[in-house]
Amino acid sequence: MSKGDHSLSSTSRRDGIEVIAKGEAHDLAVSDQRLLDLGYKPEFRREMSLFGVLGISFCAIGILTGMSSAFQTGLFSGGPLGLFWGWNICSLFMLFIALSLAEICSAYPTMGGLYFWVCKMKPDAPILGFCTGWIYSIAMVFTGTSGNLSSALYLASIIEVSQGRTMTRVEIAAIAWGVNVFSGIVNTVGTKAIGRMSTFNVWWTLGGTFVLVITLLVKAPEKNTAAFVFTNYQKYGHVSLLLVELTEKHLSYTGWESKAFVVLLGFLQAVYTLEGCETAAQVAEEAKRAEILAPLAVVGSIVGSWFIGLAYMLALLFAVQSIASVQATSYAIPIAQLFYDAVGPRLSVMCLVVVLMAQLMATVTAFTASSRLFYALARDNAFPAKGKYMALNRFQAPYWGVWTSVLVGCIISCAYIGSTIAFNAILSSAAISVMLSYMQPIIIRVFWPSALDERGPFNLGKWSWPINFASLAFTVFICVLFVLPTAYPVGTLNMNYAIVAVGGLVIIVAINWVTWGRFSFEGPVQTFTM
Repeated sequence: MSKGDHSLSSTSRRDGIEVIAKGEAHDLAVSDQRLLDLGYKPEFRREMSLFGVLGISFCAIGILTGMSSAFQTGLFSGGPLGLFWGWNICSLFMLFIALSLAEICSAYPTMGGLYFWVCKMKPDAPILGFCTGWIYSIAMVFTGTSGNLSSALYLASIIEVSQGRTMTRVEIAAIAWGVNVFSGIVNTVGTKAIGRMSTFNVWWTLGGTFVLVITLLVKAPEKNTAAFVFTNYQKYGHVSLLLVELTEKHLSYTGWESKAFVVLLGFLQAVYTLEGCETAAQVAEEAKRAEILAPLAVVGSIVGSWFIGLAYMLALLFAVQSIASVQATSYAIPIAQLFYDAVGPRLSVMCLVVVLMAQLMATVTAFTASSRLFYALARDNAFPAKGKYMALNRFQAPYWGVWTSVLVGCIISCAYIGSTIAFNAILSSAAISVMLSYMQPIIIRVFWPSALDERGPFNLGKWSWPINFASLAFTVFICVLFVLPTAYPVGTLNMNYAIVAVGGLVIIVAINWVTWGRFSFEGPVQTFTM
């Protein structure tokens, strides 16, 4: 290459870099201007790309972890038939919900997410925004706590499989406290670390799913037939243990006689797994071109999770050796027994490590969401100690919100020691609370379509109202289903106490509004005026 050619090449590279820099500066200016138009002064550095924002939602959904943690729910409620059809039907309706939320997110790309959208669309009813924000914030803290306990259960199962020692509740709770603190530390180092971890989680989920699917299908000593995987229904209740062992692939462990209802119970596993797509909105003020990237992440995380989860679920169904063995397991988490029966102890540990790593990343993002929600609520006088919860450290992290989430998570984890029934009720209420939070902006879009008076780049057009209506119908249906008894006959040990926990949560939020919120909160507070 001649000197002239070399000089020309250097000039071209320099010009290219300048063009990219100008493009990035333009993207940042557009995003910041949109935030200014909504009345908020930009406070966070916009360091998240599409992959980072998408990864946040992927982390929150936690497809490997949600499927692994709740797989037995569907397996014992309708069996493979309920799992397969429940997963696909619920994925379709969760996609409708994602599309509904993404359209609003594109118009209002702020970290308040669901809370801010409700306030913006119904400014004449501040109680709706206040209650949505508080219920959703608490749900995110509970979700993070649930994930931290799940991480502890996976770690306990690894110890049990590898060393043959059963972990006590106190030991598992202690591990959960450690995971809570770990989540707090990671969130304290700020946006850049969370964005990188989220990006890594996308690849970990894809690679981990591939490893788990191949391992299960290759190493399982017996493969179930396609007829079992796609058509088998668990239909009998009140059976003896001997009968379970003899006819394990044709039983229901719920006790309910209604085939349709048992299959519907299997829907809970799918919905529990797929919640979390809206988490991308919580980092909208930290993303470039958030009005485009955040809604794409909301929808893309559901589409990706649908197909990744389907592949993983089918591998589990083809590889499961004994449903009765999974039900009667002594391991801390039932999926460990399925792994053990299918691939043996050494590979079981590998499978559990893959899921554990995904679970750890998912738990971190739940506290990312809750801390940003506390910040958004405090900014609008909907949360006490405004100055503290809006304070950012040198890593651009709202650390008061982070460590409040950690503290509440550790306190709730203590309930696991005393009563798993009480603990499960609290965590079940988180799943219902998330669906109730989804319902608020969607109700407004159905009954007051003109409330969204400005549209963003992501627009559903003429399909907007039908999709919102389908989303609303599904959320109402799921909220009712979540509080119904999952086993029959119903007794004190198998009663679904989620309704009690949700009722208590609603009462707490209502009292908070009556005694404090209605005097201090009037809606979003502008921190910037033109």
